[in-house]
Amino acid sequence: MKILDSFSLEGKVALVTGAAYGIGFAIAEAYASAGARVAFNCRSQEHMDIAMKNYNQKGIEAKGYICDVTDEKQVVDMVANIEKELGTIDILVNNAGIIKRIPMTDMSTEEFRQVIDVDLNAPFIVSKAVIPGMLKKGHGKIINICSMMSELGRETVSAYAAAKGGLKMLTKNIASEYGEFNIQCNGIGPGYIATPQTAPLREVQSDGSKHPFDQFIIGKTPAARWGEVEDLQGPAVFLASGASDFINGHILYVDGGILAYIGKQPK
Repeated sequence: MKILDSFSLEGKVALVTGAAYGIGFAIAEAYASAGARVAFNCRSQEHMDIAMKNYNQKGIEAKGYICDVTDEKQVVDMVANIEKELGTIDILVNNAGIIKRIPMTDMSTEEFRQVIDVDLNAPFIVSKAVIPGMLKKGHGKIINICSMMSELGRETVSAYAAAKGGLKMLTKNIASEYGEFNIQCNGIGPGYIATPQTAPLREVQSDGSKHPFDQFIIGKTPAARWGEVEDLQGPAVFLASGASDFINGHILYVDGGILAYIGKQPK
């Protein structure tokens, strides 16, 4: 086999949750380009209509399903429909997530639970639903979208950090429990990525200076820039492909070097 052939996803079926836009959309696009049949979910028809318009504009073939990934019955039904319409799922990317930036003492228990439900419970629910099919096939790839907050704390993100830290350990446990069945479960930890959601943090100020948070991130990143969604496509294809068959329980941080860097010495 030629080495590049090991990165092909030809004939594979991939489910990318929360892939209507942003990181999930970029990963779905990469998988389609690598030959996979792609499925994704949205929580509402309104979001689905927007997502399908975006997929069609880019010429990406993808099948959308309306599903709340925190609802186990809906997830089981979605997985059954994907298996019926596209085939047994070979690749799962648990990408759907939310963040609430609220100081811990101001955050309600309900808000904390909501973040945990989407960012940690949902990956458990979806993984649990697809693993039986992977066991029957004799192989599978599960990729959890973790975060630098899987390793670090920061003000106002107590629920998010707790969920992403838990997701890191869920990743390691799935790898431990199902590795002998040729199922690999790894994570991707994105750094600060330039998306429409982070655009306000990168706006040039009225005096022509960079936004303070923009300056902070660039100063903390050895690459001296924000990441682009395209920076995540190669790692996502690698972890979904045969090229990573002996990699299991690993979190690949795509962060421009932030986690390796203590920061510049003050002048």
